[in-house]
Amino acid sequence: MMNGVRKLVTSPWLALAFRLYIGGLFVFAAMYKINYAAEFATTIASYRLVPYWAVNALAVFMPWTEIICGALLILGIRVRSVCTIIVALLSVFTVAIFINLLRDAPISCGCFHTIEDPISWWTILRDVSWIAMTVHVYRFDAVLQTDQLFLGKLKRIHS
Repeated sequence: MMNGVRKLVTSPWLALAFRLYIGGLFVFAAMYKINYAAEFATTIASYRLVPYWAVNALAVFMPWTEIICGALLILGIRVRSVCTIIVALLSVFTVAIFINLLRDAPISCGCFHTIEDPISWWTILRDVSWIAMTVHVYRFDAVLQTDQLFLGKLKRIHS
């Protein structure tokens, strides 16, 4: 039984499912932020962790980073590099939420919309589970990676 559980946990097909989920999640999260950058800037400011002069730049830069990373993950391009960036983003988000929970700040996450439920310990748990999924993708993903398919064909052509 343990061998079956181990095989499932290390499955590249599970990693593919996680890769598509996390990629879709980041694309979805970025869409609202891109369309409503001013509202997202207000959300960033409400965390009180970023200097005021950097809020607008982050409100524009961060969603585009999210959508590009999500799209690359879905397409299977540069998966390990993208996973590294996504884990870094999720870690920063989680620390920011943790700090504001300790401050007892009544703010929303701002992850998908500006009007959401206030942050909670469940938000931390959710983000940590997304980090775990992304680490799993980094470690075990080997199915339908577009760049690997093309590199494999290039290697056969040059051989």
